[in-house]
Amino acid sequence: MGRAFEYRKARKLKRWGNMSRTFTRIGKEITIAVKAGGPDPSTNPRLRVLMQNAKAANMPKDTVERAIKKATDKDSGDYKEITYEGYGPFGIAIFVEAATDNNTRTVANVRSYFTKHGGSLGTQGSLTFLFDHKSVFKIKAHEGVSLDDLELELIDYGVDEIVPDEEEIVLYGAFEEFANIQKYLENNGYEIVSAEFERIPHELKEVTAEQRVTLDKLLEKLEEDEDVQNVFHNMKEEDEEA
Repeated sequence: MGRAFEYRKARKLKRWGNMSRTFTRIGKEITIAVKAGGPDPSTNPRLRVLMQNAKAANMPKDTVERAIKKATDKDSGDYKEITYEGYGPFGIAIFVEAATDNNTRTVANVRSYFTKHGGSLGTQGSLTFLFDHKSVFKIKAHEGVSLDDLELELIDYGVDEIVPDEEEIVLYGAFEEFANIQKYLENNGYEIVSAEFERIPHELKEVTAEQRVTLDKLLEKLEEDEDVQNVFHNMKEEDEEA
């Protein structure tokens, strides 16, 4: 298993544990997608894949439909996607992705979380060199198609790593190739279970048990904020240390 897969697996177990937070996050992504490309999934590829993400997260169909309908209301709020970068205590790099209708509120909250927990908010772009920004697709395997053949086919579409995951396959590719990868998979009859963007750290930093307690308090505070969509960091997870 590759570095990206192991990091993602540990993080996923934590993040998907809170179902209500997951539904809120996907709901905001649906709103942004509908406002950008319309409410029809057949003509809006981003919405199409988000509906698959919602299904994978066991998000009720009527909740998804309500999110789409709400996004078409001219009085519904507009969310802007913003990233914040900073360092937590003990030199741990933290990347925060938010979707907000009030950047002043969100940046003030994020800065306060960093400050109160011994960290500091940095400038945008200051952590880019520490993370790879990846498109990540989970698909159903095709009978009779080997991983090697699939990998050779997808290299031209920006995929650089393929990892088997039980009865499914996880594909990692360049951030900017998301649309091309999605188009190939759909055109060739692959069922997309989920698709999203991940920031994979180049290296993971080990911390002590005591340091982890302090860092977890900051990470939890960030993840609990209603404007925050994703939190990425380069702290080595406990189950990766075994």
